[in-house]
Amino acid sequence: MQRFAHNAERADIVEPGKPTYEKLGGRWQQDFFQNENPITLEMGCGKGDYTVGLAARYPERNFLGLDIKGDRIWIGSTRAEELGLKNVGFVRTRAETLFQHFAPGELSEIWVTFPDPRPRDRDIKRRLTSPRFLNLYQQVLRPGGLVHLKTDNEPLFDFTLETVQQRLGATVLAHTKDLYATPELLPHAEDIQTHYERRFRAEGIPIKYLQFTL
Repeated sequence: MQRFAHNAERADIVEPGKPTYEKLGGRWQQDFFQNENPITLEMGCGKGDYTVGLAARYPERNFLGLDIKGDRIWIGSTRAEELGLKNVGFVRTRAETLFQHFAPGELSEIWVTFPDPRPRDRDIKRRLTSPRFLNLYQQVLRPGGLVHLKTDNEPLFDFTLETVQQRLGATVLAHTKDLYATPELLPHAEDIQTHYERRFRAEGIPIKYLQFTL
């Protein structure tokens, strides 16, 4: 409850109950970041490891993390505040409401980092790389905008790769089932490690990476 109270006071967090909620679509650069720099969104950002890590690495760009868990977003927001970052923010909402928060072509890149693989067939549409979500990404991304997936889950990786390959107009730019055995792809994956990634690597589980356009 203390974290939720802090979130309510923080300008870098957009959430239900705040006047900016669902009102920034098409105006994130002007009204939130107050610059014209490109915007990258991390879906299901959790504690914001990638969002904050990328923001620290690229001060000339803007970064947003989207997640429904307010206590996790608080951690990312706190870390960004400690680092003095002004090019990072967080949106507390459900992934399927993406189009309510962003205008067509407003985003330059989307990262999906270690999402819930939703292994049951009845949950396919809930996977963050299902055709349902790819349709959303295509609407809010600029033409040629990149989508990145990092996961430990091989079935999810295979599902995503096949889905993208079968999609009209989509292009796979890079993919590997063992990122750290493919050093030439590490710069594309930005070599920032989330909490889950560190844990999976410690357990000897290969990290899969996929980059594509829609």
